Amino acid sequence: MSGEGLSQKTEVVVDQKDGAIADRGQPESATASCIPVRSMSRSVALLFAAACGMAVASIYFAQPLLDSLAREFGLRHSSIGIVITVTQLCYALGLFLLVPLGDLLNRRRLILCHMLLSVLALTVVGTAPATSILLAGMAVIGFLAVVTQTLVAYASILAAPSERGRIVGLVTSGVVIGILLARTFAGILTDIAGWRSVYLVSAAMMLLMVAALVIVLPREEREKTSMTYSQLLGSVIDLFVQERILRIRAGLALLIFAAFSILWTSLVLPLSSPPLSLSHTAIGAFGFAGVAGALAAARAGRLADRGFGEWTTGIALTLLIVSWLPISYAENSLPVLIVGVVILDLVVQAVHVTNQSILFTVRPEARSRLTAGYMVFYSIGSASGSIASTSMYAYAGWSGVCLLGATVSTMALLLWTFTRRRISC
Repeated sequence: MSGEGLSQKTEVVVDQKDGAIADRGQPESATASCIPVRSMSRSVALLFAAACGMAVASIYFAQPLLDSLAREFGLRHSSIGIVITVTQLCYALGLFLLVPLGDLLNRRRLILCHMLLSVLALTVVGTAPATSILLAGMAVIGFLAVVTQTLVAYASILAAPSERGRIVGLVTSGVVIGILLARTFAGILTDIAGWRSVYLVSAAMMLLMVAALVIVLPREEREKTSMTYSQLLGSVIDLFVQERILRIRAGLALLIFAAFSILWTSLVLPLSSPPLSLSHTAIGAFGFAGVAGALAAARAGRLADRGFGEWTTGIALTLLIVSWLPISYAENSLPVLIVGVVILDLVVQAVHVTNQSILFTVRPEARSRLTAGYMVFYSIGSASGSIASTSMYAYAGWSGVCLLGATVSTMALLLWTFTRRRISC
């Protein structure tokens, strides 16, 4: 039965337009439908996390493969970052155009449709004969990978209020772990069967995940609403105008994920070059170090629930700057590099989870739109960091990349410092 693992607590009216629980005193501006308020079990939350990780991994497979892609398609190292940038920019476009639909359409059908189309896009990339088809396929993958954020927003709706921070933290951890393990997965498969196998195997795994979600995702009957698609998109912009905390947290997302992308996009270049000359498997294994950091930050949502959002953000951003010191030793000491990677991924995850936990308490009736607005800046930051890091590496080497990362991290801390009195936690 659909919705297995979600224990029903009570029946309430949910606003069709935006998913708000009617007994919060919110005026109903559209036709309402009835769905149960549920308590999400850990097993279902873990499946959501796995689905998120699998979807988001598809846009990060290319990072440890940049040298292979450059050789096969005749691209220079200084411009190979365009593969990541195109994917991230289309991801940002998808965040704005697709994620808000979670506040308007049947979420179950929306999620399953996006994932099925992703299977086709992954297959196209895995069989791409030319650069143009590769970039087109990567663009579609990025556009559809936003199903990750639809799942996160949906998890926050299905979770009981008392456990929302924990559930969001758990599901979001799946996102970060998916990003990091994408490198390990891609590196191992590339060494075994070539880079194309990465996308073809991923397509098969995505299809299996769709089958699992068909069983688990709860059925949701939503009646028609008078809200149009253009009005829905316009309301995302309205939220930026109305909610200062969204603007601030979105700015932090842009900067921390620019720093995150600066590290992970360019790390393959010094590790694959002499004197290290590591294999794709060895380079991909660095994803495990990042996972350790992400898991360590999984409880950040609980801290935000308890009122420590500011405290968590400030300390994390300070550590983000510090992390670039051990990272700068990448060409001299791999153990020291690993320490820096763990710290960086821990603090990025902590800030990201805290940001989302705080935002979901601001406008509960617009969680998909808040997620869309926030994550657009995440994607812009990732895209900017990718192209900037490869260009900086070509110009100033690894020391230049680390200086760039430390500068962006310092900007994030300054933004938090100058705005913290206005941020609600």
